Amino acid sequence: IAAAVDVWARGPAALPPPRQPRTPVLPVEGERNVLITSALPYVNNVPHLGNIIGCVLSADTFARYCRLRNWNTLFVCGTDEYGTATETRALEEGLSPQELCDRYHAVHADVYAWFRISFDHFGRTTTPQQTRIAQDIFQRLLARGFLLQDTLEQLRCESCGRYLADRFVEGTCPFCGYAEARGDQCDKCGKLINAVELKNPQCKLCRGTPVVTPTQHLFLDLPKLEGRLEAWLERTWAAGDWTANARHITRTWLRDGLKPRCITRDLTWGTPVPLDGFRDKVFYVWFDAPIGYLSITATYTDQWERWWKNPQQ
Repeated sequence: IAAAVDVWARGPAALPPPRQPRTPVLPVEGERNVLITSALPYVNNVPHLGNIIGCVLSADTFARYCRLRNWNTLFVCGTDEYGTATETRALEEGLSPQELCDRYHAVHADVYAWFRISFDHFGRTTTPQQTRIAQDIFQRLLARGFLLQDTLEQLRCESCGRYLADRFVEGTCPFCGYAEARGDQCDKCGKLINAVELKNPQCKLCRGTPVVTPTQHLFLDLPKLEGRLEAWLERTWAAGDWTANARHITRTWLRDGLKPRCITRDLTWGTPVPLDGFRDKVFYVWFDAPIGYLSITATYTDQWERWWKNPQQ
């Protein structure tokens, strides 16, 4: 407190000179380097005040604080553009998914600019950099034996000639009987649902009755990582940086045992899977989207690895 009073009394002249902006912002040896991201806003609608408060405002506040401290700061964000929600909205608006993303990405960028959110770069996930980095991570997982193949039973609409992603299916919740449950979750009881468990399923596109059909998919072999993950968690929990809620949820997952997670989908809108036998599929959006933080940085600078693969700084 005494130091703060002293600096305040001496006024702005006592402050260090402001950092001269560099383009691009890259880590600097011997300085404090801060990379800031915020949750990528989903692209399929016009952002509102709640999106900004819940998504980008806290990160913007922290970025401004870091810059006032003269720390070398990079703040990136962008629109999350793959997934079935985009396909659904595009169908509703009579657009292709790419056209829809182009429209709403521009809207998002304009809204955040109007609010003066201080991004150094606002990008998107539908880029060549996203494809290249996501496929590279996939190939590394494959080479190290962290992927496996298995058969899934999925709902297929013969009238539409397509497998139905979770959001393209509605039906009766098998747990509470709610008649308008989605293929991934019931909004009434909150339980997660496997689409094939729905009673009286209907295709959202044509209202026809889909049939259960087996199809091959790729899975992330999480059980193989469980031991290493538990050891890492114990170390990081000891540091005291985790909230009580985050600890509780993570312990629940580990208590029940990690399960293989499917990382592919029978869709066309997404990052293509670069493996024979699966080239008609794309990556599941929750495998793909977090990689957007890396790829958006890569669209800002081709030296992106200096931020993302540089633990010493």
